[in-house]
Amino acid sequence: MRKLTILRQLPTALLGALALLGPGPATAAVTNNITFPFATTVFVPCANNGAGEVVALSGNLHDTSIVTVSNGDMVIIKSRMQMQDVGGVGQTTGDKYRASGATQTGMQFEGINHFPFVFSFSNNFRVVGQGPGNNFTLHAIVHSTINANGALTSTMDRASTDCD
Repeated sequence: MRKLTILRQLPTALLGALALLGPGPATAAVTNNITFPFATTVFVPCANNGAGEVVALSGNLHDTSIVTVSNGDMVIIKSRMQMQDVGGVGQTTGDKYRASGATQTGMQFEGINHFPFVFSFSNNFRVVGQGPGNNFTLHAIVHSTINANGALTSTMDRASTDCD
């Protein structure tokens, strides 16, 4: 499972915004509103009459994020990434698929350079195929930690998949 895929897709503009917000007494905020290319492959276990198949998906992700620093010490980051025009083709059957979903991220920590800090995000991802019985849904909540050395570690807290 690619539990860090969405984390790797976070635009560098979001993290770069932290560098722009140095410590100070006032509240400051930076809003990013960008769209960038997205491509991945996903195994849809209910496709191909239950035999499953790999689906290559591509399209765009639209990211709206707000980075706020208040009182020079508290950092709050809120982000929402939504799929736009994401579709693909099953590599076995040639069936067409559409994908939709959104990822919401929230982080809060004190001090721009203070590690470790912890954040969580939720992901809802749906792949809809032609005909009945080959639709796939993934729901995930991931709890992640950046350790004192600045290295990302991650633990899947909850995940479920459904076919219909």
